[in-house]
Amino acid sequence: MAESTRDIKRRIRGINNIKQITKAMELVASARLRRARERLEKTRPYYNTVYRNIQQVLSHVKDMNHPYVNKRDGDRAIYVVISADRGLAGGFNSNINRLVEEEIKDKKDKVLLITVGLKARDYFKRRGYNVIGEYLSMTERPSFSHARNIGNQVLEVYDKGEVDNIYLAYTEFITTLTQKAKIVKLLPAEELEEDLSESNSVIEFEPSPEEVLNYLIPKYLQSVIYGALIESACSQQGARRTAMESATENAEEMIEELELSYNRARQAAITSEISEIVSGAEALK
Repeated sequence: MAESTRDIKRRIRGINNIKQITKAMELVASARLRRARERLEKTRPYYNTVYRNIQQVLSHVKDMNHPYVNKRDGDRAIYVVISADRGLAGGFNSNINRLVEEEIKDKKDKVLLITVGLKARDYFKRRGYNVIGEYLSMTERPSFSHARNIGNQVLEVYDKGEVDNIYLAYTEFITTLTQKAKIVKLLPAEELEEDLSESNSVIEFEPSPEEVLNYLIPKYLQSVIYGALIESACSQQGARRTAMESATENAEEMIEELELSYNRARQAAITSEISEIVSGAEALK
């Protein structure tokens, strides 16, 4: 029985060590989440405004023949998939990876991928998908320059006619406990047109609608990708904080159960020793 109590104490020490690690990671994730939410609150109005503006512009040029507006006949597509560089974030990485794979698994040979984060890159490369671009070590603190580089690469592929559609997969931050993996279509932009049937607004294009779209669409892509990077960075920290908090609570529950088992084993050992002493005393009479 003494051997059993030693084993239990060893397990308690090991779980205590893990608990200290998960608690520290929870505190770090909380601090990073706070900073990420501040960036998100500052950034959301910007890319929401860009999105609304592009809707208004497209509503006034819907009959124009332009490669960024016209729907293409093919179904070749490029997906920008935003994940994390690290794990220990609950279902954050698996949710976005599986969502994308579920959509593209039947058209694998017609899909190109640009992955943001180590987890997405490894996931899709192991499964044989065509990953043409990868962006690592920037998912927790993305900058607009990262979004610009990603947007330029995507647009270059689209301009060459190698794909017919552009999609963006990211995780939207709703609350600390809730994040939603989603896929949105970026181009062609026929689905972004805003219904202005009741609007009397008039937009004049200088020098021409084509020149305006050539300038505005790349900015729109970069802005939406940047917004998605910020959303995913915030979601990542929220998911990691929740996962580490849950792991800490589970460790505490395991320690309580092991301490109860330890006390029972120790009590049984003491009872056994007392019984042996009493038996020995009776035998000496």
